[in-house]
Amino acid sequence: MQELANSMLQGGYKIRNQAAIHFITFAVVEWVDVFTRKGYRDIVLESIQHCQDFRGLLLHCWCIMSNHLHLIVSARNKDLSDILRDFKKFTSKQIIKTISESKQESRREWMLQIFSEHGEKNSRNKNYQFWRQDNQPQELYSSSFVFQKLNYIHNNPVKAGIVEKPEHYLYSSAKDYFYTKKCGLLDVAFL
Repeated sequence: MQELANSMLQGGYKIRNQAAIHFITFAVVEWVDVFTRKGYRDIVLESIQHCQDFRGLLLHCWCIMSNHLHLIVSARNKDLSDILRDFKKFTSKQIIKTISESKQESRREWMLQIFSEHGEKNSRNKNYQFWRQDNQPQELYSSSFVFQKLNYIHNNPVKAGIVEKPEHYLYSSAKDYFYTKKCGLLDVAFL
């Protein structure tokens, strides 16, 4: 517990225990509302499914909002950082490619301009940056912390005024937890 507190004080939002369960948020640069379009949400869902099927990702809780994604995850092979890095890299490229090629995307030029400006600032990204760099992973070290984050994630669409009850939101694991069985869009490893 003290190690976690010291880590946070030093700006150390970093996955130190690759086998532990973590709460993570991925946000789009400038909080652009990309995920208001189903096609972009589908890229995220398919990528998570791929990581579950082929990389050993254990998805415990999730929610896609209009401009960010919350996850509670762990990894079978104790390589969570690698999985998440590859997930971000792949989804970033796929979403930007889809935006670039879409004739129906009315916000295409505007979004590509924002992603381009951020890509120029970051030497790792030659052209575009889609995801913000500050994921701030937090290790879930106690059952009360797990419960707090689980409720926070599932209540996000309620607080945003999208639904009245968490289990009514399609793009989250709330329905799985409410009915205590697989009925959502992704397989969930219950906590």
